Amino acid sequence: MTDTTSDGPMLAADGTPLKKSLARALRLQKMRALMLIAPLLLFVLFSFIIPIFSMLSRSVENSIVVETLPLTVVELQAWNADSGELPDEPVYAAFVADMVVAIDAKKHTRLGTRLNYEQTGMSSLFRKSGRKIKRMDPEADAPFKEKLIDVDKKWGDVETWRVIKTHSPTITNGYFLNAVDMRRTPEGAQSQPEDKQILVKLFGRTLIMSLIITGSCILLGYPVAWILANLPMRTANVLMILVLLPFWTSLLVRTSAWKVMLQQQGVINEVLVWLGMVADDSRLVMINNQTGTIIAMTHILLPFMILPMYSVMQTIQPTYLRAAKSMGATNWTAFWRVYFPLSIPGIGAGSILVFILAIGYYITPEIVGGTKGVFISNRIAYHISSSLNWGLAAALGTILLVVVLILYWAYDKIVGIDNVKLG
Repeated sequence: MTDTTSDGPMLAADGTPLKKSLARALRLQKMRALMLIAPLLLFVLFSFIIPIFSMLSRSVENSIVVETLPLTVVELQAWNADSGELPDEPVYAAFVADMVVAIDAKKHTRLGTRLNYEQTGMSSLFRKSGRKIKRMDPEADAPFKEKLIDVDKKWGDVETWRVIKTHSPTITNGYFLNAVDMRRTPEGAQSQPEDKQILVKLFGRTLIMSLIITGSCILLGYPVAWILANLPMRTANVLMILVLLPFWTSLLVRTSAWKVMLQQQGVINEVLVWLGMVADDSRLVMINNQTGTIIAMTHILLPFMILPMYSVMQTIQPTYLRAAKSMGATNWTAFWRVYFPLSIPGIGAGSILVFILAIGYYITPEIVGGTKGVFISNRIAYHISSSLNWGLAAALGTILLVVVLILYWAYDKIVGIDNVKLG
């Protein structure tokens, strides 16, 4: 119950202004809703968002050099890397002092691994030199220049010190340059040797094959979704089980099954030979190449295309087609001018879902793609689990994320993200 005064605001039952009372009630309602979803938000924050940002930060982080060789980095600032002459004695003395501390902390091998990403042989150089430098006395064994060169002749190579100086900043663009087949040098960014230029090619292959897979899923999924949407509900539900059946099987099992079917002595080739469509000595090569990747991934991602299209087609009233036919339209005209435009939101939703899933797949291309059908995600997985070059993996992941966002923005401008529907 509220009270009003002739010259004052409307009041609630407790005497507070009604507007203030309503705002407080809404605030309490929002707080209760926030408390209900707080556990989910915290879970997403700590298990998803923070790890991703932490990983992406590695694409520019390069503190290991200055943390391991702080004195050396300072001394190298005065050395001209383009002079062609070796650094002076203070640089070598500072390096030995830093290495003695790093060896005790067992950090020198990590530094060697980091610099080995830029120049092959740095890892073994730091590992082997560490055993002998450990026995040196930074105060009594001076001068160090000749002694360090005696430890390994690479310490008498100007290029070794150029690599250390070039990659000493705490923030670096080196990983991103490596991700586009370039490298950081004292002279600036330069192209990688031709035998190392592979990542840009993999990016292009990933995008092109993902588009092909998305197109294949549209061509194969649209008729299936149309049939499901126009059958009686009981029959459609039975057939929908067949669409969802792959989700009940492990991805690894489905991919391995395609490996068995696609090989030259596999089921498909055997059937084609038995039917006389292919000669026994001219069996199709469908494994360890792009063909195998496209076939296997189309099968795996097809349900993600069918489900959005089916959910949208269910909402299209049959009366629309009957009205078009009653006005003289043929079956094809009624479909193309009426039904298909109404189903485009489902195609858009399925295409975005399939495309984004396709560019991130690495298990299927790894098993059936060989060397010609792998994606950039396979290189990311390799650098994370095998080479342990997390900086390059983070840079590749960041570039892939930016590419997806650009394509998403372009799709929004051309089609309109508001037109995408899931039913």
